[in-house]
Amino acid sequence: MSIILEITPALDSCRKEPLYIQLYEYMRNEIKCGKILPLSKLPSQRKLAEYLKISRNTVDAAYQQLIAEGYIQAEARKGLFVVELKNEQFLINHKDEHAIVESCNMHNKQPSTIRFDFKHGDIDLKHFPYEVWRKITMQMLYSDQSHLLLIGEPQGEATLRQFIAEYLYQSRGVQCSAEQIIIGAGTQFLVSLLCCMIGRQTSYAIEEPGFHRIRFVLKDYGAEIKPIPLDDKGISMTELRKSGAKVAYVTPSHQFPLGTVMPISRRMELIEWARQENGFIIEDDYDGEFRYQGKPIPSLQGLDSHGNVIYMGTFSKSLIPSIRLGYIVLPPVLLAKYKEKFTVYKQTVSRLHQHTLKLFIENGHWERHLNRVRNIYKKRCAVLLTAIKNIMGEQVRVIGAETGLHVLLEPNSKMSEKELIESAMKEGVKVYPVSIYYENPASIKHTMVLLGFAGLDENQIYEGITLLRRAWF
Repeated sequence: MSIILEITPALDSCRKEPLYIQLYEYMRNEIKCGKILPLSKLPSQRKLAEYLKISRNTVDAAYQQLIAEGYIQAEARKGLFVVELKNEQFLINHKDEHAIVESCNMHNKQPSTIRFDFKHGDIDLKHFPYEVWRKITMQMLYSDQSHLLLIGEPQGEATLRQFIAEYLYQSRGVQCSAEQIIIGAGTQFLVSLLCCMIGRQTSYAIEEPGFHRIRFVLKDYGAEIKPIPLDDKGISMTELRKSGAKVAYVTPSHQFPLGTVMPISRRMELIEWARQENGFIIEDDYDGEFRYQGKPIPSLQGLDSHGNVIYMGTFSKSLIPSIRLGYIVLPPVLLAKYKEKFTVYKQTVSRLHQHTLKLFIENGHWERHLNRVRNIYKKRCAVLLTAIKNIMGEQVRVIGAETGLHVLLEPNSKMSEKELIESAMKEGVKVYPVSIYYENPASIKHTMVLLGFAGLDENQIYEGITLLRRAWF
């Protein structure tokens, strides 16, 4: 029997979930249950779309999600194939069809099946301009663009860096030239490059709590880290001065994970500290585009007149995470060091992706997309806060709701972090720990969990919060 006849989901356009989500969830469950066997070849987008009488974009989005989660993989010039899952959870005797069906039925009855995943780092996929991105990507595959198939500049494509420089000045007050920008594959890579440039023997201050992946990078490179506690304005200047650190990694526009927005007074204090220490500030503006009340506060880099601030940004939150395209803006002293010793490192971001993004920005699609998703996330944030207030009331405290794509919840339930997460899981809701962001988890005073809301629509957010109340109270 052709596998296309085995893919018969009951898709319903009236359901709250988009059709691609319905198709993705159906195929994921069929794969996990063994109804679609490992190594099976899947039908093409066109064939499945015709068979199910849905658009190819819908099938493509479902396939892309399955690829992202590792259930299927693409093989060049061959097609899409189901991955053979090695995890013991999915080791099923495919010869016993009755056992497969029973296993699936039992699995679907388990309350731990995830219905709503409040994952930080997810984005809205429904409103991504797939057709535009695909069209621009295809333009690069013509012979007159063949130069893009060769290795490009170590710092990244000059035209893209120029667009980034202009955008940063207009939106964040960052003052730089394209020459100061280094493009790289993600924040961790860029921090590792900075660690090599500044020195592994230097002492680095990090926020406590703070972005754990940066902590791991610095430790792996042998750097000494100094966790600095936070106060209501951000990183504590008193503790920073005591630490002896020469570099401070901070997230001033939206402190991760607590959500504090650093006021101008603290920003100026931090800049003065760097001047006095002849040190550096690494300003990670990871989601500065998403501020929902008032105008964005100027970047540290734009306030610095001494050349001590390194600005860092990314397209992961505002565009797509998988593009792995971030950037740093180097002050003159580090730019000179980069030119002297580090141009030997080749560019880590695909030149094709860089050129696609350049055209995407050049033709106005970036600005339109950013305005669209900013409004979407603003609405979702409002729905989340309203749902929490109406459903949980005074039983929880919300932390960090003015900007960004996540909030923290502090439930008044006397449960531990682990108990909060596990009880939510039993209701089909996935929330995330905050303790991982502490170098010293024993210092945590209040039990909190993290909820990202960008990847869920308004109905899913409301239903998820309803189930969390059932789980915790």
